[in-house]
Amino acid sequence: MSDYGSTPPPPPPGSGDGGYGGGYAAPPPVGGGMGGPVDHPKGMTVLILGILGIVCCSPLGIVAFVMGNTALKEIDAQPGRYGNRQIVQIGRILGIVSMVLLVLSLIWFLFLGGMAVLSPSSS
Repeated sequence: MSDYGSTPPPPPPGSGDGGYGGGYAAPPPVGGGMGGPVDHPKGMTVLILGILGIVCCSPLGIVAFVMGNTALKEIDAQPGRYGNRQIVQIGRILGIVSMVLLVLSLIWFLFLGGMAVLSPSSS
């Protein structure tokens, strides 16, 4: 006689079903129930400031660079806690580019301003 069509045997007592009966327990969540890494609270702020520093207001690049450095230090201090290190790093790099553009524009204006003072006026 074959077992085709018969019901499976019940789980052994104490199988981890929590006393609810009727099946096996669900597998434990990945990561031990602690959840995955969360985003750093300043991550998007650093990225937005870096973008704005390049697009319209170069001094915001300084803020993005400083905030990005502190956020990266916090992320590196607790590597498993935060998961958006790359976003913070991109915002920090955009802040550096913005600061370089600010310095170049200041040199440009100072050079042109110095040339205007030194050039004879045609009056």
